[in-house]
Amino acid sequence: MARILGKGLSAGHKKLVKLRQSYDWTREELNGLKEKYEIKKQRMLNKFVSASNKKLQKSAFLACDKAEYAQAELEQRLQKYDVKAYMKQRRINHGAVKAIFKAIRAGESFDSVLEKRSAQMAALNEKRAKFVSSLEAKKQAFIAKNATTDTAPYETLRASLEAEYSALSDSLDAKYSELCKKETEKLESKLADLDKRINSVKASLGSSHKLPDDVLLEVRGLKMYFGGLKAVDDLSFDVKKGEIFGLIGPNGAGKTTVFNCITRFYDATGGDMYFENKYGEVVDLRYFKVHDIILQGIGRTFQNIELVKEISVLDNLLIAATRYYKTGFFDHMIGVPALNKEEKMLRAKAERILKFMGLERYSAWYAMGLPYGILKKVEIARALMADAKLIIMDEPAAGLNDKETEELTETIRKIRDEFGVTILLVEHDMGLVMSVCDTVCAISFGQMLGIGTTEEIQRNKAVQEAYLGVAEEE
Repeated sequence: MARILGKGLSAGHKKLVKLRQSYDWTREELNGLKEKYEIKKQRMLNKFVSASNKKLQKSAFLACDKAEYAQAELEQRLQKYDVKAYMKQRRINHGAVKAIFKAIRAGESFDSVLEKRSAQMAALNEKRAKFVSSLEAKKQAFIAKNATTDTAPYETLRASLEAEYSALSDSLDAKYSELCKKETEKLESKLADLDKRINSVKASLGSSHKLPDDVLLEVRGLKMYFGGLKAVDDLSFDVKKGEIFGLIGPNGAGKTTVFNCITRFYDATGGDMYFENKYGEVVDLRYFKVHDIILQGIGRTFQNIELVKEISVLDNLLIAATRYYKTGFFDHMIGVPALNKEEKMLRAKAERILKFMGLERYSAWYAMGLPYGILKKVEIARALMADAKLIIMDEPAAGLNDKETEELTETIRKIRDEFGVTILLVEHDMGLVMSVCDTVCAISFGQMLGIGTTEEIQRNKAVQEAYLGVAEEE
């Protein structure tokens, strides 16, 4: 059983949020240490290789086959010449076509135009032949002038540089291994201290509510009234860990309102929503602000695409992670070193998620103008930036064709399995709901119609009448 942190965002709870952020960043830094020093090592080795190549140039030229070298130079120059010659040919042909149409409109013969074109083409071919001949002459002169070939200096220098490279690699391994070890000890000590302080603050907070071991989200008696309109009326359900939970109902049933209450876009009129956050602690979501929900491990997508279309796909993911920055406004103004560290870690995380979603090729593309199906994937990728235990998807298949919906089905399962998250899904596409959901909850006018497996919901007469439809009796 997990413990509740206590109702209300007390000073202690706010302190706990800050400590958790520091803990997460420190852990992320610790996990990226090996990669960090590997990048540093590779950067030093690349510098050595670049300097070595410069040293090898003279001896490499002496050791190479001069005929092959000269032939490669000839082909490269001829290729550049042919590109320019091709453009000249296009101009000649374009001019000839214009002259022919002009002669036809005037009722005149265009034989002279064809003759002129032939003469111009012949002149181009003759000029090319002379150029090739001059290249051949230069090639032979070059070979005669550089007839000597000696591989010994090159091989000796290359062997020496390879030995230096190997020694440098071993030296960097030893140096960075020691630095990595020291930094690891420092970060582990910091994590232990933060963990101790977190436990101390948690111990000072009251606790009362407990969730069953298999339940991640518990909604009890949820009410959302807009004046006299009861959008959600005394709704209760449990979402279990690791399942794909579907919420269905006709238009206006209150499905999106339920989502907005859970994520605190709406302040529910009544009821309780208990959630086991990513730290294993039970919290009452009603006492959190909307921008703090993401820190508890809840991410979401929207019914309408809510991306910033004037920036790149990668930047859209980075925006989703801004709530995780430990550095503040003034730190960003002056550009403290910690900010660079945070940005590098978040960028690496965003790139990993884009690769997982098959979107790496769109990383630098502006969201504006991308296909609708790609934008839907970007929204899901953005939700994954939250390190969520629960991802809420509001009609993810809306506007997708059959093939894209099939891909979405596999993507939802893949996210659940590989990221170990629970998914709460609102969707009108019953094919998607019935193929991907483990549990389905049907509501109408904000009230429960039925809850159970997909087979149970399909057999439920109340659901059939309100949503799926009932066949008319003959």
